[in-house]
Amino acid sequence: MSAADLTGLDAFLRIVGDDLGLDVEHPAGADLALTEVPGWDSLNLLRLVVLLAESGHRVPVHRLLEAQSLRDIHTLVKEYG
Repeated sequence: MSAADLTGLDAFLRIVGDDLGLDVEHPAGADLALTEVPGWDSLNLLRLVVLLAESGHRVPVHRLLEAQSLRDIHTLVKEYG
């Protein structure tokens, strides 16, 4: 996966949903609290950290822990490139 794959919110949600096996609605699922995303748990957060790192996105983990939604995480991905 390249950095360009995550620039758009729909693409980000699709990749997160597919790679983490989450059922995320597009785009409504972006604004759900992470605790409300079906299947979301701490293991998926760790898997997301790995997914982002493998795709060249080095978002600080402490910033990911502050995120309240997938939209927040997508914003961090764009911020940190």
